[in-house]
Amino acid sequence: MKLSTKARMNRLFTNGGCLDVAVDHGVCNEPGFLAGLEDMPGVVDTLVRARPDAIQMAYGQADLLQGRPEKDKPALVMRIDMGNPYNAERHRVMWSMLQNQDEPLVGALEMDAACVVVNLFMLPDEPELFRQCVENIARVRADCHRYGMPLMIEPLVMLPNAVRGGYQVDGDTKKIVTLVRLAAEMGADIIKADPTDDPEDFHKVVEAARVPVLVRGGGREELKAVLAKSAVLMRQGAKGMVYGRNVYQHANPKAVVAALMAIIHQGADGEGALEVYARG
Repeated sequence: MKLSTKARMNRLFTNGGCLDVAVDHGVCNEPGFLAGLEDMPGVVDTLVRARPDAIQMAYGQADLLQGRPEKDKPALVMRIDMGNPYNAERHRVMWSMLQNQDEPLVGALEMDAACVVVNLFMLPDEPELFRQCVENIARVRADCHRYGMPLMIEPLVMLPNAVRGGYQVDGDTKKIVTLVRLAAEMGADIIKADPTDDPEDFHKVVEAARVPVLVRGGGREELKAVLAKSAVLMRQGAKGMVYGRNVYQHANPKAVVAALMAIIHQGADGEGALEVYARG
């Protein structure tokens, strides 16, 4: 690993663990994702005071974090792609593309990001979408190596649209492990992976990755269940989480961050994290 890549990884991880709060949902073009993100300056202010390890943003909002004067503010993880698999209705053409086709890393370098993140969609009967994602990753991987920028790949195995509609995860362990292995083979420095249907199986995902794995949060769930599952996934070898709606759509995001940080950095179990939240 290049020294510049390692330096950026050190900004992202604290003693090997990372809580990355994702607020990059505006690029998804899905109205339901934006509840809680209407006032982005206020959201970023709340999260900076909550002190997660990182905040995941798109280029057009990253100035709200990087323009702040604090030396110890969370690291920036920058989303550099976008696509249309998030809506309830299946589109005639499914696509995923880099936000800057000519110089995909220029925005991340300009904003001094610690990491970039790119999707790897696996949808039933959508081979062209999958091919586009592979092309995006191959293009970005070369630039990441050149500039010492860590690459987070987000492998997403999704159910057929007809099952529940919209952006719904297939938690089949074998499918997730297979796609995570592909992401690792393509040169991911970090993998953001969905939890397996049985959280006790998640060690198989970690073993396939061979790089730090952060758990993707998905849609908002009841907090006690989120904390309990997160603690199990950490025991299975995850290095942290990338949670969005389970943080910013909560009435007290600062307390949720504190509870998740306790799981990641102090080894708290679900009940212990819930006590941290209650004090929050």
